[in-house]
Amino acid sequence: MPQTVAFTINGRAVNVVVPHEDILLLDVLLNQLRLTGTRFGCGLEQCGCCIVLIDGKPVKCCGRSIGSVAGRSVTTIEGLGTSEKPHPLQQAFLEEQAGQCGYCLSGILGQGAA
Repeated sequence: MPQTVAFTINGRAVNVVVPHEDILLLDVLLNQLRLTGTRFGCGLEQCGCCIVLIDGKPVKCCGRSIGSVAGRSVTTIEGLGTSEKPHPLQQAFLEEQAGQCGYCLSGILGQGAA
């Protein structure tokens, strides 16, 4: 039976309908909300590519259910800054040209922004 999970994503209240609350947060971010900055890496909460901020704390979301964020605030890389006004950590990475392939940068920046 489908369930609705209400939470805040990047400062915006959302309600997502999922088949059950055990659907992974990462799957909802990527496939329903189309927030593609958060990456799937190992799927074992080890590598950090999937880090988002939940209530301001860095959390690996590839193994976390969508039900676990009900009523909470989630921030992805898309919510840290904009092209016009990047987060200070994003600005530092730009100025130092610190990115390499870029695959895990969203996780690194998310963890550092906490």
